[in-house]
Amino acid sequence: MTSQKHWLMTGAAVIAALGIGFAGARFIDTPGESSGADHAEAGHEEQEGRTGFVSLDPAQAAAAGVTVVQVQRGGGGELKLPGRIAFAPGAEAAVDAPLAGAVTRVHVGVGDRVSTGAALITLRSPDGAASRAEADAASAEADAARAAEARDRTLFEKGWISRARLDVTAAQARRAEADLRAARARVGAYGAPGAGGLTIVRSPIAGIVTRVSAAPGQVLHEEALQVAAVSDPRRLEVVFNAPPAAAALLRAGDAITSTVGGREAFPGVIVAIAPANADGVVVVRARVSGEAPPAGSVVSARVRTREAPETIVVPQEAVQSIDGVPSVFVAEAEGFRAHPVVTGRTSESGIEITSGLNGSERIAGAGAFLLKAELAKGEAEHGH
Repeated sequence: MTSQKHWLMTGAAVIAALGIGFAGARFIDTPGESSGADHAEAGHEEQEGRTGFVSLDPAQAAAAGVTVVQVQRGGGGELKLPGRIAFAPGAEAAVDAPLAGAVTRVHVGVGDRVSTGAALITLRSPDGAASRAEADAASAEADAARAAEARDRTLFEKGWISRARLDVTAAQARRAEADLRAARARVGAYGAPGAGGLTIVRSPIAGIVTRVSAAPGQVLHEEALQVAAVSDPRRLEVVFNAPPAAAALLRAGDAITSTVGGREAFPGVIVAIAPANADGVVVVRARVSGEAPPAGSVVSARVRTREAPETIVVPQEAVQSIDGVPSVFVAEAEGFRAHPVVTGRTSESGIEITSGLNGSERIAGAGAFLLKAELAKGEAEHGH
């Protein structure tokens, strides 16, 4: 009985000791567990604060090939548009004979330089002869009507005819003069043919003969009266097609620089911008300064555009796509942080930023892609 009692007391003491040990161990471990959780939470907060951040001091950035530039405001952009060399309005004339007839002489050949009013061809036209005869007859009738008016005015002053008679004679004279003016206008429009119907077709502008389509003995009909073409090579312009969005950046007076393969660049100035046509194309015309390639040449035109003063522009290489979002790396004290931005127009000189920057930042320019690669590498390591 005494032995059984001894073992019961011994077992109770062991159990009590084990209980005290477990409680003590739990009390001792609890601070450690709390400290570990706090450390994990602090690490998470630190990682949250470093999202999109690349730790790189200025010396390291320079060594890696990353340049830091100041965000620019305004400054304009540059558009590159295809175009062609064309004659300016009024610098090219397709010359038609004013009436049908037979060509008797051709005065010029292709390549000849002519002045305004120079003879191109001579033709003999029955219609021309008829118009001259009508003009001569109208002149004679007008002379007779004026003489009759003068006679009746003298008779009226002497009291020998009535006022009504003088008024009729004066009206007939005015009508005859009107008929004469009309007949002379027709003769002028026909090239002032002579009594035999000979008419000289003259150049309306000064320039170089680029085409002759008449030959001696050829009979010109009303359906085909063209005889020559004359162009002034000194009056050329650049014509290029622009989309409405690009044309909105252009103004008359803007300078352009055009180039043709194998030739030096030549300057110009925009003189006219037409509204968008049915195809949504805006035709822009620019006057050429100095010597230009021949008409018909295909050119590449570079136009410097004006931007609003508040426009923010960054180099093209500064904008990087991070997770599909356009972003730039803004320089901070200890490195670079990726900032999402909204981009606008793009030109060869830079990209417009419409949202995401205030204009005072310094950002990574050339070499920004290296920061993007480093950022992706750091995120991949963190994912493991």
